[in-house]
Amino acid sequence: MSGSIFLTPDDPGYAAETAGFQTGFPVRPERVVAARSPEDVRRAVAYAAERGLPLAVQATGHGLAGPVDGGVLVSTRRMDGVRVDPAARTARIEGGARWGQVVAAAAPHGLAPLNGSSPGVGAVSYTLRGGLGILGREFGWAADRVRSLELVTPDGEPRTVTGASDPELFGRLLGGGGPALGVVTALETGLVPVARLYGGSLLFADGEDGGVESAVRAWREWTAGAPEALTSSVAVMVYPELPFVPEHLRGRYTASVRIAYTGTAAEGERLVAPLRAAAGRPLADTLREMPYRESHTIHSDPETPHAYYGEGRLLGSLDPAGIGALLKRTGPHSPLWTVVQLNHLGGALARPAANGVPHREAGYLVRLLSVLGDAPGNGTSPDQVRARYAEVFQALGPAVLGPARGFAFGAGDDAAAA
Repeated sequence: MSGSIFLTPDDPGYAAETAGFQTGFPVRPERVVAARSPEDVRRAVAYAAERGLPLAVQATGHGLAGPVDGGVLVSTRRMDGVRVDPAARTARIEGGARWGQVVAAAAPHGLAPLNGSSPGVGAVSYTLRGGLGILGREFGWAADRVRSLELVTPDGEPRTVTGASDPELFGRLLGGGGPALGVVTALETGLVPVARLYGGSLLFADGEDGGVESAVRAWREWTAGAPEALTSSVAVMVYPELPFVPEHLRGRYTASVRIAYTGTAAEGERLVAPLRAAAGRPLADTLREMPYRESHTIHSDPETPHAYYGEGRLLGSLDPAGIGALLKRTGPHSPLWTVVQLNHLGGALARPAANGVPHREAGYLVRLLSVLGDAPGNGTSPDQVRARYAEVFQALGPAVLGPARGFAFGAGDDAAAA
């Protein structure tokens, strides 16, 4: 395979090439193709098809590559080109590029992509799963901005697909899921005119004024009047008692409200004032005006690869009883250490588009994530975590509309569907 690196399990570099950010579900393919071009991808697809081998793709490894033991894994991380057209307000993004690269390329032109919270996540794979970003309520899902997709089909043929040329395939590739659609090597997407933000986080903790459940309830009430230009979420967790955690946070049960607002800082302060008044005194406050290239600091997602399991559910509504049921089963007294994230949806996220992103009527998204391993509080196996999550989601009752395919971080039906 000219230009690509072709590795077997006995070759040096095989372990490094198959490793990703998600270390909890290692893959063991028979062959790894470290692709440098669409032609490398085409050859890999043809190789697998001729031999009847399963084939999967891995860019940054934040999600799962899919079932590929004994098959062929295509690694696209070397295909990381980004080209911005400032006049058209578009970006062509290759299959292995990360969001941090796209943000950096767009920023000099006063533009921004509909990226997620972590700069290390692969832009293409994120978008193919729908893509819920920090500007979602104002501009919609990342999939909504895609103009065209370049891919290699399962029979080894390169194609460019648009909503006009093949609306069914276009929709299935973008958020719709489905078997064996092809390997996307690049996409072209629209950018938005955002150069700066008012954003950051408010951190609340039990033992302080208000407390965690009070803060979450206050956030939920506050979102009811939020304008579309304001996108927010809240993350709830018990900080582990580990050396890298600041001493004043170790063992603390906390709720972090994250905010991104494209209006002025003065108007942002006015909008946040009712939340501050209702939620109590925060333990930390990082709200400020910032250039968009610093937007990743709003969430400050972890950068170190680790083993974890995660699932998400889209909710039609979120009431005080649902919040209580959720926190009761995931808080300090839960047998399983769990990070809970609640995202406020609606706005542009609810508008119809020519893709397969489901349940646009959802008002909120709940995401659960747990570290895998043998440490106290960690789930020793994905099955244990999955069983616990099933109890949590069941407690939310009919508010649950369905799985959030973009937030399935472990083996199981949700991951397979994605």
